[in-house]
Amino acid sequence: MARRRKLGRPVDKTGRSKGVAEQYAPLPYAMLHSPAWRSLSGPAIKVFLELRTRFHGANNGRLILSLEEAKRLLGLGKTTVQRALEELQEKGLIVCTRKGQWYGRLASTWATTDRPSDSAPATQAWKAWQPPSRTRRTLQKTERGPEMGPSGDVVVPFQDRRASHGPTSGPVRPICAVAMGPETGR
Repeated sequence: MARRRKLGRPVDKTGRSKGVAEQYAPLPYAMLHSPAWRSLSGPAIKVFLELRTRFHGANNGRLILSLEEAKRLLGLGKTTVQRALEELQEKGLIVCTRKGQWYGRLASTWATTDRPSDSAPATQAWKAWQPPSRTRRTLQKTERGPEMGPSGDVVVPFQDRRASHGPTSGPVRPICAVAMGPETGR
């Protein structure tokens, strides 16, 4: 009897798949459509995606990403990476499970809140984050507030009301017809 070929990927002698098994980092639509995700800065998204690519199913809570490594991999400055991590924590997308130390060169460990960590279920704290309310009206680019002097007083520009700026009666007429261009035959 002839052996039937099974559908799917080809396997080697040990039963493992041949070829490159590609990995991916799934992100839930609920998170991608949340106000927390949509308000993230570009560096924060890059740092989050780097952390998620380090998640392999059972190591959430032990995701290691140092400032130096993120700087090198993502092309960002250390301060920008630090601000991005703070932004991600503030918006509930990650939590720090162990603070890093300079002495001993230990990097901080992180957990994403959309997946369960070692023994705790997923908190999904990003669902509770809301953008701050805008109660105070901000000035438009065309509007200007009063100019303040060095003592804190409002500075009013000087206007000489006695100066005359041309005749007050009648329309303004050209001084010379040549200055206006060739005669058009009026």
